Amino acid sequence: MASNFIYLVRHGLAADQGSEFPNDEDRPLTTEGIERMRAQVPGLRDLDVRLDRVLTSPLVRAVQTAEILASGLECAAPPVMVDALRPGGRYDAVLAALGRLGADRSVALVGHMPSIGDIAARLIGARAPLMFKKGGVCCIEADALPPAGPGELRWFVPPRALRALGRR
Repeated sequence: MASNFIYLVRHGLAADQGSEFPNDEDRPLTTEGIERMRAQVPGLRDLDVRLDRVLTSPLVRAVQTAEILASGLECAAPPVMVDALRPGGRYDAVLAALGRLGADRSVALVGHMPSIGDIAARLIGARAPLMFKKGGVCCIEADALPPAGPGELRWFVPPRALRALGRR
């Protein structure tokens, strides 16, 4: 049976909440955040990441991150906003979204801490959340989408290492 891959991604470096962006949902990636995410894409290619679909939190910074990944990794389908990937989203709703993917076998989930760390932990059967830096990515191999049981953590790479991979 062919493998299924779930890539969990924390959004890139975003603008601070404040007078310019009083609503947390509207905070975009900074110029540096955009540049760093783009610089990570070659590293993801070096790790042989291919995506059938990108599911993202609807918050601006996550959508921007998802768009960078989808275009940089030549994902044919546009990113899909999934409310369950918002901060505090429900795990069962994330699984339901994975269940609606049909034949897709390689999917990225773009979200926020601490939710993305909790999702990663539950997908591998860990008790404690994984701690993602902004732009961090992990790969979980699963038996199906949605997974029927715990998947296997294949790799977990911080953003700086992804950028270094892409430069070699």
